[in-house]
Amino acid sequence: MLIGEVARRSGVSARMLRHYESLGLVRPSGRTGSGYREYSGEDIQRIFHVESLRAVGLSLREIGRALDDPGFTPSALVDDLIRRTRERIAVETELLTRLHRVHATDPAGWEDVLQVVTLLGALGSKSADARQRAALASVDEVPVEALVEAALDEGDPHVAGALRWALARSGGGGPALLAEGLGSPEAAVRERAVRSLAEMPGGEATALLRDSLASPDAVVRGYAALALGSRGEADAVPALVDLVVAGTNDTDAADALSLLAGDGTAADRIAAALVDRLSRDTTGAPARGRLTQALAGVPGAASSRALRELLHDDDRAVALTAAYLLQLRDVG
Repeated sequence: MLIGEVARRSGVSARMLRHYESLGLVRPSGRTGSGYREYSGEDIQRIFHVESLRAVGLSLREIGRALDDPGFTPSALVDDLIRRTRERIAVETELLTRLHRVHATDPAGWEDVLQVVTLLGALGSKSADARQRAALASVDEVPVEALVEAALDEGDPHVAGALRWALARSGGGGPALLAEGLGSPEAAVRERAVRSLAEMPGGEATALLRDSLASPDAVVRGYAALALGSRGEADAVPALVDLVVAGTNDTDAADALSLLAGDGTAADRIAAALVDRLSRDTTGAPARGRLTQALAGVPGAASSRALRELLHDDDRAVALTAAYLLQLRDVG
């Protein structure tokens, strides 16, 4: 079969067939009396083998090795192809994400495009100062998706604070994106997500924080409770009491409980929750001391009655704390 017919049937151009021949990949088995290349059935099969290997990403040099080297091990090459393909996909995905984010800003001109690209690059900089400056400058210039991604990845506390500030002032969509971070398998990402939500206003963020009270992650529950307490959400009371017992942000938790005890009914309910934990045998002495101190910020008869009962507590430190707190109430 002559080269033109081979090209027509195989879909490989005559020029490419000559290139294959120059590389030694495919050699026509014979020549016609006029000197034209003549391909046998085996030659055509080899052409299809070359094309198949090209289709999976092998270079022509690698194809030559695969077809001619008896000691060639395809598994190693396929592993390398998988690695290179993943790297290429990662690069292309990052580029596509960046293009979408530039497009989302609806740039009016090339100066706007360059400004967004510069800020996106700065958010991914190795310099913490550069990342912080980008966060503080990006409220209206970078899509919320980029801010959320940066906030969930940021380990520097100063930059993280700037990103949370930017997110709190960004447009819509932030809470829903941060919700994905709450389900991350990485504890650090979950913490960054809930702390970012804690600084975001609005009902959507509050609802997600309320859902986070049921999180299996104690850190997530704690930050959610503190944020909800500052927003006057009574659902946070049990988790706030847990913080007092654990000694984790216990002062902030006690302040939040005091804020929630704004009326008589709420104050009595919070006092009851604190007393309940005080009465449990599993609560250690340091925790009982913190619970007693937390009663100081809860007004009303129920907390006063609890403090009077604690005057006779077996733990002298608790009894002395109760006496001091009652004295302050009497003076007040």
